[in-house]
Amino acid sequence: MTGSSVVPPRAYPRTDVGPPAVVSPAERLRVLLVEDDEGDAFLVGELLAEAQAAVDLVVANSLNQARERIAGVDCVLLDLGLPDAQGLDGLRRVLSLASGAAVCVLTGRQDEHLGIGAVAEGAQDYLVKGQVDGVLLSRALRYAVERKRADENARRLREVELRQAESARLERGLLPQPLMDTDEVSVHTFYRPGRHAALIGGDFFDVVQTHPDRIDLIVGDVCGHGVDEAALGVELRVAWRALVLAKVADDAVLPALEQVLISERRLREIFATVAAVRLDLAANRATVRLAGHPPPLLFSGGTVAPVPAPGGLLLGVHPRPPRAFDLEFDTDEWSLLMYTDGLIEGRIDDGDERLDVAGLQRLVTEPAACDVPLPALPGWLVGRAEQVNGGPLADDVAMLLVSRGGGR
Repeated sequence: MTGSSVVPPRAYPRTDVGPPAVVSPAERLRVLLVEDDEGDAFLVGELLAEAQAAVDLVVANSLNQARERIAGVDCVLLDLGLPDAQGLDGLRRVLSLASGAAVCVLTGRQDEHLGIGAVAEGAQDYLVKGQVDGVLLSRALRYAVERKRADENARRLREVELRQAESARLERGLLPQPLMDTDEVSVHTFYRPGRHAALIGGDFFDVVQTHPDRIDLIVGDVCGHGVDEAALGVELRVAWRALVLAKVADDAVLPALEQVLISERRLREIFATVAAVRLDLAANRATVRLAGHPPPLLFSGGTVAPVPAPGGLLLGVHPRPPRAFDLEFDTDEWSLLMYTDGLIEGRIDDGDERLDVAGLQRLVTEPAACDVPLPALPGWLVGRAEQVNGGPLADDVAMLLVSRGGGR
């Protein structure tokens, strides 16, 4: 250590320490002193011992040695005059090593400007040699640790806020308002993020009316969770709407969507599942196409059953257009529930059995479900699925409930 030595206790009381630290006095701190002068290192230990500070002191005489001993420390007390690290450059190197630890620097009275620069660079505090005793040294170390923890908490909070803001923007792209003006059918939408920090995933839906008697609907799911998957879901949703509005041939829409997926995904392993429905209101008929997606549930004539459409391949796995299935409605009062697999992947009563489509069918036919208004039915189903799962569903859930004649 160069310059004035750390003085014995009570010599120069410090007056700029600030408010009491929140760190518990009973909590022992592990402090790494990076100091090349053995006498000064010994004196720091003596000061802390005389003050009965709850500090476990580890000493390194160089930056290279500090690199080996820095793991698990709460604070680094750094001399800015090391043989292998001088001034603020040494501080920057320590900050890159001590990602979770507080850093205090030691300066001489003639180099106090270095201490101010060190705080601007990211240190929590600086101590001037010759102006601190054991009690104040211990207190300064605890303040530094508390400030570091506060900074980390603020950083994490900011990251959460940024993720939530990004999720909100992506949600507007994934979950648009239905583009329709008919009153012959009603559409109720639902979305619930999984338990992954409430972040939106790659589930999406859309509804587009291109003719007084034609309405197209889609529900899709990009595998994975996070911003990348959500962004890809937005691209697929927007591409699907553009294809439908451009009146691309029905059999060509999903193959084109698959080309978008293949060209935009960041990994070859990423795939998507899709359920697409075209409603022909004049003929009271629907055409259903499934690409690795669970089948919609049809409510008609007092019964509930999955639409028996053939399940096609996942989008992005092996390009092949899914086969179309024509669904003839035998009544003018019916409802069609489209959903992502997050709704049916929960477990049943703490066992290994999944809810699956059959379990969802049982939930819909429970007596209590009959009293639930249509707009509230998707939310009610998620609540019941969570009850039988014994907790929140792990995956995102998106639903479209389209109804004609108010029927169930």
